[in-house]
Amino acid sequence: MLGPDGRPDLRVNACLASPKWRNLGFRTERDYTYSVGVWLNFLLAMGVNWWEATEEDAQEFLFWRVTDPENEDSIQTNSFSRDLAALKKFYKVAKPFKVISPFDDFDAPAATRQEDVKWLDPSGYRRWVDLGIRGLDLSGRPDKWWRGRNEQRDTAFCDGLYGNGLRVSEWASVVLPELPFYDRRRPYFTCQLADACAKGGYGHEYWTPRSAMKSLLSYCEGPRAAAVRRAQAAGRYERVERRRLVIATEGTESVILQGLVRGTEQKPWNDIGPRTRLRLFKQTPQGLEPVALWLNEDGLPRDGRGWEHTFDVANERIDQLGLENFTCTAHMLRHSFALKWYSIGKLVYAAQVGHLTEDEQADFRDQFGDAWHLVQTLLGHCQVETTKSVYLEPFRTLAVETLLLHADGFPVESFVTRTFAGHPRVRTDPLALLEMAG
Repeated sequence: MLGPDGRPDLRVNACLASPKWRNLGFRTERDYTYSVGVWLNFLLAMGVNWWEATEEDAQEFLFWRVTDPENEDSIQTNSFSRDLAALKKFYKVAKPFKVISPFDDFDAPAATRQEDVKWLDPSGYRRWVDLGIRGLDLSGRPDKWWRGRNEQRDTAFCDGLYGNGLRVSEWASVVLPELPFYDRRRPYFTCQLADACAKGGYGHEYWTPRSAMKSLLSYCEGPRAAAVRRAQAAGRYERVERRRLVIATEGTESVILQGLVRGTEQKPWNDIGPRTRLRLFKQTPQGLEPVALWLNEDGLPRDGRGWEHTFDVANERIDQLGLENFTCTAHMLRHSFALKWYSIGKLVYAAQVGHLTEDEQADFRDQFGDAWHLVQTLLGHCQVETTKSVYLEPFRTLAVETLLLHADGFPVESFVTRTFAGHPRVRTDPLALLEMAG
């Protein structure tokens, strides 16, 4: 980081380069560093040196960050907890410089749930993709003014998020050897998210529907392959710094890499994080090829943060088409996934236990969980209660596999649309509403 005079503060950069800071997880290190930068800029505006800041300055920072009506980029209190954790960590690392932390006795305000969460029902999602990602016009025809070049890749990425419920950073980290073998007879494909790529290091199984897998494979065989050939012809892969060569893969479990100095080393995919995955290449008869699944148009691996731009551009295009308040984010797709499966889960469970007495139903829920437990498994949320995590996890996984079979052919779209019609926080296809009104 550079100070206001254009020079680095050696103490700040020593903290950010320390082993304690660098040993943080990739996302944690990135987010914590951002929080430190926001704090330093805030103090600069206040005319306060970071090594002389007091608890009163910390309270002012909290007000500006969360409550101040003059701050257009205010955040929720639960997001401020991340800032607080980062700054406590920063000042702890800075202790050798005889700096007193203004956050030692500072407690974060109680977190509040964000009440403006939005969802897309199936028809709303399809319309959003058609207009914002695929470049169709309001009538469903190709827009002659559309200048998008990556619609097949972006559609496959969004279909995946909507179909498997992963976070955008998790889905962006998947590599080709982790994809399951395609079988057109299977309605869903069981995949494994690596610990090193999952939030909180909690890797888990996830399930991708056949429609999303077909979209993904079409991207791989079409635009992705073309991007690789262009990059090989331009010699781009040979210029990638610190690239690692993949010698062989042991199914979806592990990979054999060329050693950093000599020889080879075998590592489980579970331990390889997103940054390393961007530098992995395999040798093919046509030349080097990235192992990363998602590529930019120039054939180089796509950084996970680039997907935010994809959603921003799509939302801007839809706004320009005249549809107000019809936006989508990557996290909305995860929420929509959860809403869909909670709806299906309630119906399936009702069919399974509807003939039982209330006591028997309660006993069934205690042993196998309910629709919320199902959604928790599908989303990969970590179980807080250790006993349930250890003893009920196999049953929950079994329930998911069973439900997927039950849901095959289930009229998801019409059911979700009918169930949540008119709900103020569920967005449907706005054009379909206009047709119904007409």
